[in-house]
Amino acid sequence: MAPSAIADLQPTVDDVASAMPPKAKLTKADHGYLDTSNDVSVDYAEADLRGNTDILSSQATSKGALGDWRDDFFKNSYYVVKGAIPRERALLYRQQMLDWFAKFDFGFDVNDKSTWVQEHLPMMMKGGMIINYCAAHEKWAWEARSEPGVIAPFAHLWGTDELLVSFDAPNITLPGRTDVSWTPWPHVDQSPTRKGLVCVQGIINLSPAGPKDGGLVLYQGSSELFEQFFTERPPKAKAEGAPGQVDWYGFSDEDVKWYEDHGCKLIKVDAEPGDVIIWDSRTVHYARLPESDIIRTILYATFAPAKLATPEDLVAKAELFRKFEASTHWPHCNIWGNGKAMRNGKVCPGERDEPLEKPVITEAILKLAGIQPY
Repeated sequence: MAPSAIADLQPTVDDVASAMPPKAKLTKADHGYLDTSNDVSVDYAEADLRGNTDILSSQATSKGALGDWRDDFFKNSYYVVKGAIPRERALLYRQQMLDWFAKFDFGFDVNDKSTWVQEHLPMMMKGGMIINYCAAHEKWAWEARSEPGVIAPFAHLWGTDELLVSFDAPNITLPGRTDVSWTPWPHVDQSPTRKGLVCVQGIINLSPAGPKDGGLVLYQGSSELFEQFFTERPPKAKAEGAPGQVDWYGFSDEDVKWYEDHGCKLIKVDAEPGDVIIWDSRTVHYARLPESDIIRTILYATFAPAKLATPEDLVAKAELFRKFEASTHWPHCNIWGNGKAMRNGKVCPGERDEPLEKPVITEAILKLAGIQPY
């Protein structure tokens, strides 16, 4: 297939759905053209958990016998893949992200810290995650997540090159903001009712992430205690405003104390531009704000085998792709849209219906997006 602009892409959700058996189809009436996850209330006991697999859990039992970096990953529940993207190209992606960020008509000036306040910024989750504004489908986002060195560690873990990728958000965290009331939000991105390791998340790191630069922190050892924790402490109802999808669970201070009492240590994961951080989705984690002057610049990206996706989830994914909308950290199930950014109770005036620079659609992108089968 010759490269083309995404707007010219012919297969739509209706085309995909028409090829599905009746029970697999989604319609505007029954799925709202995807509800956002905050519009739903999850009952963990009743939730339909698709996409389960033992591909990763079976490797985890090898206990150091794999003979490569996967041994460290399964031992520590995370791994930093060094130089997945050449540093110069990673810094180019970073500059493209910051240039894109500066094009909102809110008065932001990267050289004037007095404009580093919400009045002059797009709406962001937790002070940095940009889940709206078609950001997940900007040209630089698709180019970064399509980098061979980004895909390779996931292909190695899963044992296949036939992967889907999450329509995940960029994160641009400005240091030293005084208008953000920030507290840690320890959580996992796997349902308490799933068994074993089912998802491995990723961060494409585009800025220095040293000890003072902000970034991913996690409780090492928490993934191995995942099932024990929820056996002793059954899942509670989610707090108001928490992500509604089933594959997310937030922890209280008391919950975190339980993990600490069981020997888990909070560590900061350091990385350089071009590195990819991968971690077990059962690991309790959150992000730390920068203490340095570095603007944290990353793109979340998770990959999983295409064969794990159901026809229903492929239809949902196709609809998000058509609408240039972001989803969750999961690429093959747990598919929820993020809708439009809201400001003061109304759709943010900075919202848009398509990226500022659309990606060039290739066969590889169509396969990663779940539009074209392998």
